[in-house]
Amino acid sequence: MAYPDRNVNARYDARITAAEIDEGLRAYMLKVYNYMAIGLAVTGVVAFAAFQMAVDQTGTALTPFGQALYQSPLRWVVMLAPLAAVFFLSFRIERMSVGAAQLTFWVYAALVGLSLSSIFLVYTGTSISQVFFVTAAAFGGLSLYGYTTRRNLSGMGSFLIMGLIGIIIAMVVNIFLQSSALAFAVSVIGVLVFAGLTAYDTQRIKEMYFAGDDVATAGRKAIMGALALYLDFINLFLMLLQLFGQQRD
Repeated sequence: MAYPDRNVNARYDARITAAEIDEGLRAYMLKVYNYMAIGLAVTGVVAFAAFQMAVDQTGTALTPFGQALYQSPLRWVVMLAPLAAVFFLSFRIERMSVGAAQLTFWVYAALVGLSLSSIFLVYTGTSISQVFFVTAAAFGGLSLYGYTTRRNLSGMGSFLIMGLIGIIIAMVVNIFLQSSALAFAVSVIGVLVFAGLTAYDTQRIKEMYFAGDDVATAGRKAIMGALALYLDFINLFLMLLQLFGQQRD
């Protein structure tokens, strides 16, 4: 979706007061966070439900569903489906209704949950919960900073994107190297990159708001903003989990 340039007061209709702009901005950001929170809830429920169906009652052996999900070629479909969904939403949202965009976002969140269900096989439930709450606290503070700071964070955006590209390349390389040192470095750098992206994206989403937008345009912007923050949260959580998660015996 193409984002508008940074808003300046001169762009607003003279009939719109500052109070109305502030009220509209708060409602817009609340919608963004609500969409993101619902997306995270969908992901968590689907991930836990898929894990419960994937293991037997003892929790030590895979059921036929688990074997198909984690050990058969279907696992590649599960891994790549969220990527296809997020590209579809990003490139098609301008031609979609708000309802269709919401549905696509929920489907994407469910697919991510299905692909992330495997973390319950690797890490203990307690450590997953602990890292999730640490992530939530860190995300809240970083997003609040991005929303309230008067500092222009756009300059750090290019560095964060380059860092993100570097992380992706390093992760692909490490699939073949299987280096624990490289995995640790990627996780540490990943935490810094996604922490910065959380603040940067929050400020960018805030500046996407325009009081003159119609309902459909504002709705699409809120969904794309929620998607950006959702991705920041999920990736920050995964990087912290790799650093601090306690693996199962």
